[in-house]
Amino acid sequence: MTRLTPATRTTPKTLLSRATTVLIATSLVSIPLLAQQPGLEPTRTQHAMVVSIHHDATDAGVAILKQGGNAVDAAVAVGFALAVVYPAAGNIGGGGFMLIRDKHGKSHFLDYREKAPAAASRDMYLDAQGNVVPGMSLVGYKASGVPGSVAGLAYAQKHYGKLTLAEDMAPSIKLASEGYLLSEEEARALQSKNLTRFPTSTKIFQRDGDFYKEGDTFKQPELAATLIRISKDPDEFYKGAMAKQIADFEKTGGGLITEADLAAYEVKDRKPIKGKYHGYTLITAPPPSSGGIVLVEILNILSTYDLSKLGPGGAETKDRSAAQVHIITEAFRRAYMDRGDYLGDPDFNKLPLKQMAKMKYAAAWRSSIDPAKPTPSASLVRPAGFMPPPPQATPVKESTQTTHFSIVDADGNAVSSTYTLNGGFGSGVTVEGLGFLLNNEMDDFTSKIGVPNVYGLIQGPANSIAPGKRPLSAMTPTIVTTSGHWFKRGKLAYVIGTPGGSTIITTVANDIISTIDNGLNIQQAADAPRFHHQYLPDRLDLEKKFPIPPAEELKAMGYTINRLAVADEKNPGVWGDSELIAIDPKTRELLGGHDSRRSFGKAAGY
Repeated sequence: MTRLTPATRTTPKTLLSRATTVLIATSLVSIPLLAQQPGLEPTRTQHAMVVSIHHDATDAGVAILKQGGNAVDAAVAVGFALAVVYPAAGNIGGGGFMLIRDKHGKSHFLDYREKAPAAASRDMYLDAQGNVVPGMSLVGYKASGVPGSVAGLAYAQKHYGKLTLAEDMAPSIKLASEGYLLSEEEARALQSKNLTRFPTSTKIFQRDGDFYKEGDTFKQPELAATLIRISKDPDEFYKGAMAKQIADFEKTGGGLITEADLAAYEVKDRKPIKGKYHGYTLITAPPPSSGGIVLVEILNILSTYDLSKLGPGGAETKDRSAAQVHIITEAFRRAYMDRGDYLGDPDFNKLPLKQMAKMKYAAAWRSSIDPAKPTPSASLVRPAGFMPPPPQATPVKESTQTTHFSIVDADGNAVSSTYTLNGGFGSGVTVEGLGFLLNNEMDDFTSKIGVPNVYGLIQGPANSIAPGKRPLSAMTPTIVTTSGHWFKRGKLAYVIGTPGGSTIITTVANDIISTIDNGLNIQQAADAPRFHHQYLPDRLDLEKKFPIPPAEELKAMGYTINRLAVADEKNPGVWGDSELIAIDPKTRELLGGHDSRRSFGKAAGY
């Protein structure tokens, strides 16, 4: 477990005063975080709260809490429910992470990330000439790693839940058998070309070309039968008749997952990474997530800035200035450089986590930040004397199709969970007779050293393909508590997380900054316009609703600006889906913030 010394609020005069003088003097325009939806208030409950991307999944979790289940029971219910109502990312054919903090302050990190099959090899996606075969790691049978979601959710229930697995899964079984009503957005998503490629997927999700429409009821009887079998014996998925069905199906399509691969799968109960930021303790994701340590490094770099005072308005008007965005972006740039060089599966690599988490290292990085202009990534030099020599850098791609949910129960137990199929609807392949989609998580490995990819995100050979290996992830489920004293544990403050591929870490960082530094309520933080920098490519990505005037000011400072995910003006141009909970420090009410970017989710409780 990586522990950090407390951050101070002392601001280096040479940095802050120069930043404030130079940037304000140029009349930079502040960014209205709530320009589109001013005055939004969070959902308030007295006892328990569930926040997810789908209203039916949220209701499933709340129902379990009302039946006497704890936050873990509710998380299991939500996880299985999302496998029914959110097939683009919710799953039993994928994997993910679950961060748990119990009412006594003890935390656990369940790693149920997918694993590479035994037959996987470093060059499996290359042709005879050594070139990457386009789409081979993204679509079809060979794109899938060994699924971990069933094992992870069953493990969580068995070790940390109060009810039975059958009770926790009852809502998902009902949703699959009786169906749920589709919104226009959901019906349109089911028209994915990724599903059209495969007959079983076309039959189930697209009615063989008679596409579902808004208001239709979507029933999944095959999936319902599979969920019933899992509720009776989850081991059947990995060592029984169902495992044989999955392996036989994979074999017919040329996939690599075997019965032996499924039988060998195991959940890892890892120690979370911990850090400090402005009087709060961060409990977050360890490798094979890169998210936690990179988040800690970002906030360590920022810890001595008074961000609320950087730029016009500050916390008083709930604005984030271009001056603030600049400093945060430079922290992103430096931490992502380290992410790219050093991180991978901890079971296969020795990772320099303690070095990355040191405050002296953060201070050395901080001293290289020019408060008036960006540092070009090509000229960035890592501070000497802290880190081992990095291995040769290689690219990796990460999908944005993931989902997150946050839960707090009446006893104060909390869960922050992020899981995924990787790409939208995963590999596109639905297991015949079982009704669930398989992941395309093998695409998160490095296919070939030195070959750029569509996302441009880089990392070291620690993430090359190997049998039994878990690919590096950016998923960053995080729980924040008040720091407390050595003799007294801190109180629960926030439960945070989002999907978004390589943008996950920066979104979580901005959610924390929005609340702790900028004073936004949890709903305002969920809806705030987003920005992202990942070292390479050297550009500042902006969400479409990020205001144009301050973007132009940042461009004038020297940033290359990109309105990420905006193919045309009809495109919503958004990323991420923050599903957040805050605890009112005075009343101890639970405050839920569901990201308004997704119209069919909600925060609810009792």
